[in-house]
Amino acid sequence: MKFSVVTIILFFSSLSFAQRPEYSIVAIPDSLKQNANAVVRLSQTNIEVTSQKSMTIKSKIVMTVLNEMGFRNLDLSENYDKNTKITLIEATAYDAFGKELKTYKRKDFRDVSVADGVSIFNDNRSLYLDYTPITYPFTMVFETHIQTANTAFMPPWSPVYHYLVSTEKSSIGINFKPELNLKRKEVNFSNKYPLEKKESASSITYSAFNLPARKAEDLSPGFTDVFPVVYFALENFALENVEGRAANWTDFGKWYYNSLLADTEEIPEETQLKIRQLIGNEKNPVEIARIVYKYVQEKTRYVSVQVGIGGWKPMLAKDVDKLGYGDCKALTNYTRCLLKAVGVPSYYTVVYAGREETKDLQSDFASVQGNHVILTLPVEKELLWLECTSQIHPFGFQGDFTDDRNVLLIKPEGGEIVKTRVFTEFDNLRTTKGEYQITESGSLIGKIKIVSKGLKYNSEFRKERLSREDQIKDYKEEFDNINNLKIKKINFNNNPATVEFSEDLELEAEDYAQNSGGKLLFALNAFDQAPYVPKKYRTREFPFEMERGYTNEEEIEINLPEGFVVEAKPNGLEQDTEFGYYKIEFNTISPVKLLCKRKLVIKKGVYDKSKYENYRKFRETIAKTDNSRIVITKA
Repeated sequence: MKFSVVTIILFFSSLSFAQRPEYSIVAIPDSLKQNANAVVRLSQTNIEVTSQKSMTIKSKIVMTVLNEMGFRNLDLSENYDKNTKITLIEATAYDAFGKELKTYKRKDFRDVSVADGVSIFNDNRSLYLDYTPITYPFTMVFETHIQTANTAFMPPWSPVYHYLVSTEKSSIGINFKPELNLKRKEVNFSNKYPLEKKESASSITYSAFNLPARKAEDLSPGFTDVFPVVYFALENFALENVEGRAANWTDFGKWYYNSLLADTEEIPEETQLKIRQLIGNEKNPVEIARIVYKYVQEKTRYVSVQVGIGGWKPMLAKDVDKLGYGDCKALTNYTRCLLKAVGVPSYYTVVYAGREETKDLQSDFASVQGNHVILTLPVEKELLWLECTSQIHPFGFQGDFTDDRNVLLIKPEGGEIVKTRVFTEFDNLRTTKGEYQITESGSLIGKIKIVSKGLKYNSEFRKERLSREDQIKDYKEEFDNINNLKIKKINFNNNPATVEFSEDLELEAEDYAQNSGGKLLFALNAFDQAPYVPKKYRTREFPFEMERGYTNEEEIEINLPEGFVVEAKPNGLEQDTEFGYYKIEFNTISPVKLLCKRKLVIKKGVYDKSKYENYRKFRETIAKTDNSRIVITKA
């Protein structure tokens, strides 16, 4: 059989397209395989800003997934909306040696609504590839092109993709009109992560090569607090065809108020009259705000509404009043407008809420930031924070959703960065008082009262809204050191005025005390053990952080069975360290009564990695001492 020259050329051309040797795992340096579940062979982003209202983002990522754990790092999706178009999306899978398995075009991607479970209006959508690997390792090439009128949001760049993911090459390049003034902020740059930067009056490029995978460590600070990141923003931007300026926070705040809030403030006269009747003769602005806050809690419910100016402009206040629902923007703005109608000033406030990697607004980088809105009430020299989406939170209590972080106050005269409340280790207080009886058979019968304040309140008051079954499940997890636990009685007292939550419990547990040859052995500290011990590392890389401090205090009487005497009792212990304080005492009140007194204080802070082992030993000592056992025997 004879083959023409053209046929032979086409044959070998097809082989060259089907085989990509550079994607073979053999081509990955050994240093990039160590500790890696996946390797980013190439991450390339090119951004073209052709005008204040036009931006194109072209991205290509080539990732070799080494095992099942690495698969979770593969994101084959792209979002879009009415002002953001996906002009190209495709993916190609290759086997371990770079042989093409399959190419996926746009028709292979599922088109779904980006619903959050509570949105009733949502124009955000996503294209995603529902890909199931047939074997590991494999390589995926994923490429997208996006055209958008929203130049307010520019993707940040980090050459580090995630923990346990190495990087062979990563780059970002931005071309822009100089008059738009591209701003950038470089964070966590160091010799540990060698980066290259090139820039001109209308362009900038960052790139990095051959970064090994890093292991996550217990108590490490957030990802963006330890790895290099570059943030980008245009001083002159557009948000859904509304032009804006962010030279500084003052200018940005003025634009925000005038463009997004000023025309939303109308409140129906009937509602204003109703509010004035509720307020009566009250003159104190805080008490007036408390009345309005309660009114909003009772009248409205939270429903996400992700339409409008990129989900940034709130519904009209009169529409919230009519419909009785809204998202964080709508309910916060509605509360602000009600207060304004009765002469009480307050500020619409933008925040990064929750436990995201990014918690603080960057005070030195004026730009569109944040994912949530709360209300700020100025009171003399203090600020009160109102979470307007909650129907159950006490007035003025923000909890750990928005505590201790930079936020942006939006005022008619401009924006201002301030910090929300920091709950200290003494604010976050849990006290436990009570008693228990040990029976001759080793059973425990007890009564305790637990009072939680500060952020401890925030984590506990939800219990009253749980089913009885879930309440009991919670307590079995909380007191998991007590086997055979039975909760006989539960009584809650939620005091929103003082922000305190009390739990009165009656409980029993068979065989709490271990019977060994007629002797009973049991841990005196039954109700507040701290078993957590941080992982031990031969060599630690990152600093460590206690994000929030707290105090636990306990005082429990222990009644021994008649006819028993103490054979061996643990000694108390006191430790005072830079990380916190621990003291536990086991005092004898009478031959059959003892008192366990305990105090644990953990301080908020970020500490150098050299101190990690000292902290680990501190927690190890606490865990061991908390479980100290007494031995009693019949006289």
